[in-house]
Amino acid sequence: MRHLRAYVALCEESNYTRAAGRLHLSQPALTRTIQQLERHIECRLIERTSRRFALTDEGTELLTHARRILADVDTVAAQLRSRAAIEVGFAWLLPTSWLAATRRRYEALGGRITLHRVDDPLAALEARAIDIAIYRRETQLPSHLESRVIATEQRMLAVAANSPLADATDLRWADLAGYPLVVNVVSGTTHAGSWEQGDPDRPIITCRNFDEWIELVAANRGIGGVPALARSRAPHPGVVYLDIPDAPPSHVYLAWHAKPAPSRAVQRFLGVA
Repeated sequence: MRHLRAYVALCEESNYTRAAGRLHLSQPALTRTIQQLERHIECRLIERTSRRFALTDEGTELLTHARRILADVDTVAAQLRSRAAIEVGFAWLLPTSWLAATRRRYEALGGRITLHRVDDPLAALEARAIDIAIYRRETQLPSHLESRVIATEQRMLAVAANSPLADATDLRWADLAGYPLVVNVVSGTTHAGSWEQGDPDRPIITCRNFDEWIELVAANRGIGGVPALARSRAPHPGVVYLDIPDAPPSHVYLAWHAKPAPSRAVQRFLGVA
């Protein structure tokens, strides 16, 4: 394919210097490539004359076939790229409206989205197990990753059904600064630093995924903060969700590999996401 592309470019430019510039090659490199092609097919393709650029009969025949071959390959490659599946990793509770709109737009281009539930989407992205990571934990990303906010969510309080707080009214965010806190250290949205004046001695119970987090809250090991969509998407008989009007919102982020440049499929996905 490399030899054929070089040959077609040379034929179209009828000049080694111009063709080499078009291909981002040096002129000697282009000359070697054409000579390699001639040796490979055991035919002289270009008349050796300094007065004009001319093809042999074999060269003319090859040019016709080369153009068709390259067009066919480029068409098939474009069709396959357009159907490439984007591997999207998430930890818990995908933003429903965003996902539905993004899937609709991307699939209209012929692509597919495959979802993977993982405890740590950023780690999976680093390992290139996925193409796109959706996460909520605020963190500093390495320079080769890039991110964007795709949603802002109202935060609410999660407490055990048998907790005295389950029937509380008029709670303020600052009122919760001293209660034992359950923290999902891998993908959670709420931690001790979520309070400006938190109690440095408050008990912190840690876990590493949403399932562990909600079970610890249900067991009354501590309170937790979670996006409001958990009320409808993650109901639990042992957990009560309470609205806290002044709770700081949390964000949903999209991350991908920016260095080296992402694939065309990822670029198309980002274009609609």
